[in-house]
Amino acid sequence: MEKTKNNSTVWKVLSVVLACILMVVTALYVTDNKKSCAPSSDGQEAVLTSWTDDAKAKDELVSYVSAVTDESSDSFIPAEDRIAVFDLDGTLACETDPSYFDHAIYYYRVMEDPSYKDKASDFEKEVAAEVKQLMDTGVSAPDSMVHHGKGVASAFEGMTPEEFISYVVDFANTPEPGYEGMTRAEAFYKPMLEVVDYLEQNDFTVYVVSGTDRFIVRGLVEASPLDIPANQIIGSDESLVATDQGDTDGLEYKFDDDDQLVMGGEFLIKNLDMNKVTAIQQEIGKQPVLSFGNSGSDSSMAEYATNNNKYPAKAFMLCCDDTVRENGNEEKAQKMAKSCEENGWTAISMKNDWKTIYGDNVTKK
Repeated sequence: MEKTKNNSTVWKVLSVVLACILMVVTALYVTDNKKSCAPSSDGQEAVLTSWTDDAKAKDELVSYVSAVTDESSDSFIPAEDRIAVFDLDGTLACETDPSYFDHAIYYYRVMEDPSYKDKASDFEKEVAAEVKQLMDTGVSAPDSMVHHGKGVASAFEGMTPEEFISYVVDFANTPEPGYEGMTRAEAFYKPMLEVVDYLEQNDFTVYVVSGTDRFIVRGLVEASPLDIPANQIIGSDESLVATDQGDTDGLEYKFDDDDQLVMGGEFLIKNLDMNKVTAIQQEIGKQPVLSFGNSGSDSSMAEYATNNNKYPAKAFMLCCDDTVRENGNEEKAQKMAKSCEENGWTAISMKNDWKTIYGDNVTKK
């Protein structure tokens, strides 16, 4: 009888000890979890850590997101309507070094790729010369954007979408020419990657709306640190056809088990200016509440987001004013800052608002 009582006492003591251990472990977990979301000095959760503490644009974005995600706020936006659109070149990633990514890959394809350069047409080479002129002088040839779109469609004709994207991924993994420590695929602005992550964590759906060819953007993003699915990428477009379709119209041709989908070689549309607005409506079907751009070709998208919107909406524009860590242009930066003042957009200064651009291990040559 005494032995049974002793056993009972031991089990009670062990139960108390185990309960105490569980309480301590739980407390440590909660404390550690709170540290990972440590509040800043003003009581807000620490976010956008690559941004300077006094960046006005950061404060505006954090205040905006806080308001529109608060169900008790008059500014509340349901998650399904939290649509944010981002330009690519100069907004999310390096714009020119020494040229746009889609110009660089086109020039390589036509003039340097040993598997294609001897097959390139005279027209494709003429467009490559226009691209080289832009690289060397900064001056665009007349109608160069349309010429380039036609050249891309022609130079990659016959590839499947998967082959085209794989080609882009391979090129994206080559070194970024003007920098030490990163590839072209890694040349995405760290502070803007944080913005995308921050918005996604707050149930925004993020779209890339670029003037670059859609499949080139898909390949570049696939190789990059930007986590955006292919169906949320909008860009300039070229035709797609079945391998056995020939010149038959799509209304008269049936895709069959012998077919593959391939690039058709016909340039369809350059996704800039007003074309960005129509593409957003056609592909998303909703008016964005946030717009991020960097140039006049993004102004229509910014205006579309902020005007006649049933929800609170904001537009942000990057100003390329950093000539030390990035290929900045003070004249263009000042012009964009002035446009922001005139239109009620929020200017983002690369030089003053960002602690880093590509990370501490990357330096400009």
